[in-house]
Amino acid sequence: MDANPLLGVFFHWLGGLSSASFYVPYKRIRGWSWEIFWITGGIFSWLFAPWLLAGIQTHDLPGVLAATPGDIWFWCWFWGAMWGLGGLTFGLTMRYLGLSLGMAVALGLTTVIGTMGPPVFRGTLGELAATDAGRIVFIGIAITLAGIILVAQAGRRKEREMGGADAAPDAGEFDLRKGLAIAVFSGIMSGCFAWGLDAGQPIRDLTLRAGTDPLWQGLPVLCVVLLGGLTTNLVWCAILIARNRSAREFVGAPVRGTSERPPLARNYALAALGGTLWYFQFFFYTMGESQMGRFGFSSWTLHMASIILFSTLWGFALREWAPASSRTRTLVWFGIGVLMLSTVVIGYGNAQG
Repeated sequence: MDANPLLGVFFHWLGGLSSASFYVPYKRIRGWSWEIFWITGGIFSWLFAPWLLAGIQTHDLPGVLAATPGDIWFWCWFWGAMWGLGGLTFGLTMRYLGLSLGMAVALGLTTVIGTMGPPVFRGTLGELAATDAGRIVFIGIAITLAGIILVAQAGRRKEREMGGADAAPDAGEFDLRKGLAIAVFSGIMSGCFAWGLDAGQPIRDLTLRAGTDPLWQGLPVLCVVLLGGLTTNLVWCAILIARNRSAREFVGAPVRGTSERPPLARNYALAALGGTLWYFQFFFYTMGESQMGRFGFSSWTLHMASIILFSTLWGFALREWAPASSRTRTLVWFGIGVLMLSTVVIGYGNAQG
């Protein structure tokens, strides 16, 4: 199958839309503590959906994974677990640095580490940068970072205009040294997901030899990488469940200190929907990556740009930006335009390559 970078950009947009949408069902869950709905949805995100869809869309999934060398299994799992740590510390970045600075540092680092890590590790960065197509792709990556900063700044202005507590941490919370350290840690760890996908190239080769369509070659890799993410999140949620004594909520007990019982069937359905939507970001990601050809490493930048783009558009759809000034809304629309431009530039660079 010949690569089609423009189709790849479209798939990455679908992945970004899925990622930006997964929390909408979660917001409708009632009567469950965070750790309960997070791990319930996560079981669908990191276990059920990946293995079910890979089993349907690929050939001989058990045989392919059984034939995968142990070190490949380990590194895919390991980078997935490191990515899980990045996600868990992202909230602390916002707490100590505020929305604008925290988002710009963490997401900017995630974009750079996830995108540039694999070609640096493989020693192909200089070779790629020496081509016209490669330079276009790198320009697109720089445009993405500019778009992230613009959207983050617009978010800071919105919260400040609304008098929200998230505009910036209060004097007791703000800690530049601690915040930057956590932001760097979160940004680097969050970018490790791309390293996990890159480490899974031998699994792609095995599933292609087993007869899998190239479009679906990344799905078996997701099964292993997401096991790493499941491990990290499962450990953290287990700690919170033990600390908060919230395990009884799984079977309908009310949150401690309240008398309202959760609507179990509704909550499980919403958690399953949200978790499956979350998984679809990487389902479409692997489809997009399969179309990017020589510059497949740029998929991570497209992924991050698409997530921020559609998350911001969801904010408009939910009228979160309605109270903001026209100047602030103009700034965020400009940031959205820059992010859209970056995906076009990266797609064009890939096509030229």
